[in-house]
Order: sequence, then C-alpha cells, then structure tokens
Amino acid sequence: MITGSIVALVTPMQLSGAIDWSALEQLIEHHIQAGTAALGVVGTTGESATLTVPEHLEVIKFSIAQAGGRIPIVAGTGSNSTHEAIELTVAAAEAGADASLLVTPYYNRPTQEGLYQHFSKVTAAVNLPIILYNVPGRTGVDMSNETVLRLSEVGNIVALKDATGDVQRGAELIRQLPDTFAVYSGDDPTALELMRHGGKGNVSVTANVAASQMAEMCRLALMGEFDAAADIDKRLSGLNKALFLEPNPIPVKWAMAELDMIDDGMRLPLTPLSAEYHAAVKAGIAQAQL
Repeated sequence: MITGSIVALVTPMQLSGAIDWSALEQLIEHHIQAGTAALGVVGTTGESATLTVPEHLEVIKFSIAQAGGRIPIVAGTGSNSTHEAIELTVAAAEAGADASLLVTPYYNRPTQEGLYQHFSKVTAAVNLPIILYNVPGRTGVDMSNETVLRLSEVGNIVALKDATGDVQRGAELIRQLPDTFAVYSGDDPTALELMRHGGKGNVSVTANVAASQMAEMCRLALMGEFDAAADIDKRLSGLNKALFLEPNPIPVKWAMAELDMIDDGMRLPLTPLSAEYHAAVKAGIAQAQL
C-alpha cells in the first residue's frame, strides 16, 4: 500500500504546447529527493484530456524509465469509454506502472450500476493495482459510497482517491472499508482532516510546488502527530486555495513557472492564469515559505 504524499504531477510543456521532456525528467528527480511517496502521472493535473493517446503512453513510459524503480508510478488511465480505459490500463501495466488511477467516466454520466460494471471490466483485463478516482466537480458523475464498497470486493481494486472534499462522507466510508483498502484525499484543503479519520495520504496538486512540505505533512499525520502536521498545513493553506482559483492545472503551472520550475506552457482550451489572480498565487507561495 502506498501511503503519504502522491503528487498529481503536471505534464510540463514548452510555450508552444510541446511536452518538455527535460523538465519532466527534472521534476521526477525533484520529487524523489523531496520524499514524495509516489508520482501520479497523466491525470487531470497532467492534462490527460489534451494529450494524444501516443503522448499519454509516452509520458507513462518515460516516467517509469526515469524513476527506475526509485519511486512508484501511478498511471492515469481513465476514460469515459470502457474500451479505451482498458487499452490504456493494459498498456500501462505492460510498461511497468505500479498502479493505475481510474477516474469515473466523464460527460456520459453513467448510473451507479454503470460505474460498477465499467471498473469491473477494466480490472478484469489487468493484473495491476487499481485506484478509483471520484471527482464529481470535473466529471459530472458522483460515485456513491455504496458503489465504492461494492468495488472494494472486486479483484485488484485497492484504493480510492476521494476528491469530493466531503470529509464526513469520506470518514464514514473509511469506517466501512477493510483495512487493506486505502482512501486518499484528492482535495488539498481537506487532506489533513481526512487523514485524521484514517485516510492513507493525499494525491496532491500543491505537492507540485511544495513537495517536501506536503511529504512531511503527510508523514506526520500518518504517524499521528497531528499538531505538527497542522502547523505545515496552515502554512500551505493559502496556496491550497489559490491553486484552484481557476481550473486545475492553470494556477499550479503558473506558480511553477513563477518559481522557475517549468515554462508556463499548456494546451488549449486551457489558457494561462488570469492576471487578476497573480497576486493571490504569489501570496500563497510566500505564506508557504517557498
């Protein structure tokens, strides 16, 4: 079981929109040194929606090769097409990914039974640990606790990334799940609170710019040292909020460019951070002492 800070890694791009492979290499090395527990590649923050399928798989393969077994790679392989999700997940497994992150099918808004059948079909096609990903604010569909509980009994489904931000709902789910099934926060502002209720870590956007701080906050929380973890969480609180002033990954890419970590490149329909939010992101960076 992966525990701790799992960075929802950006896919660095040049200003032209081309993938910046050199910057990706540097980011992977940075997270290994900073104590990040795992790399979540080609998810929402990694702009999977605007990468071609060959690019998607190339980022996964590049990340696995660069990591060289030093840090687990969680490959985003979700799709609103069950067939495509199977293809991507099989390819990630063949490339050597350590786990797959499967988002709920977006746009077509399946029923709870449709969600259950979708994830069951993908799981049956691979021998790879599967992490479910519920983010209703992005997908238009909300996977119920009851459906997660059903899926926790299916094959190699081992965890959930809960990006609802509803801590009480997450806590209730954790109480009903077996200890072998992990629930991770997918919401930086409420991650510490979910870990107080038994969450096993945080799949973090903020970790892109505050890798060592997020890793230490999660480490302390998982050891039960919540006061010390809260001190770090307080320093990160402004940044946690500022990085969602516009849709992710717009603010985090701007913040990383501000810190000279990457170029501020992305692909349409995403556009650079609006000038009206620059000051708030800068304030979050300053508060976090970056």
